[in-house]
Amino acid sequence: MILASQSRLKLQHLFALFFTLLLSALPTHAEQVQKFKGHEIHYIVFPSTVIQPKIAGQYAINRGRDRAVINIAVLDKESNAVSATLSGSSANLIGQPQNLEFQEIREAGAIYYLAQIRHSDQEIHKITIEVDIPKVGTATLNFQQKLYWEE
Repeated sequence: MILASQSRLKLQHLFALFFTLLLSALPTHAEQVQKFKGHEIHYIVFPSTVIQPKIAGQYAINRGRDRAVINIAVLDKESNAVSATLSGSSANLIGQPQNLEFQEIREAGAIYYLAQIRHSDQEIHKITIEVDIPKVGTATLNFQQKLYWEE
């Protein structure tokens, strides 16, 4: 039981480290920030294939060249992780919509939200996400992202 708990903790730290490295190492998938009433909403879209299979399985992330992951985190004025409720959608340029289903991940003081998008190679998606922060309000993220197939 203790070994399983330690293994899970190590995987969680590796996953958090992975996202930290990803944010700093992939300029083509640059993190963006939107400020909202004293909070920061950090978001990034990246290929699902950069996640190792074991970690993807642990978080029920489907890996594939036609899948991207949206990662969102909300921080308060003191840079503390904040819980939020997220909903959203994505559509390619011909208007084919996809609802985004976010899962909340909590680990080591961090809270982030993951959703997936299916896409064609070099396809541009218009993404809209509502971020409802309790006792603060609802922010809307609107952005476009060109998505590529990566092995």
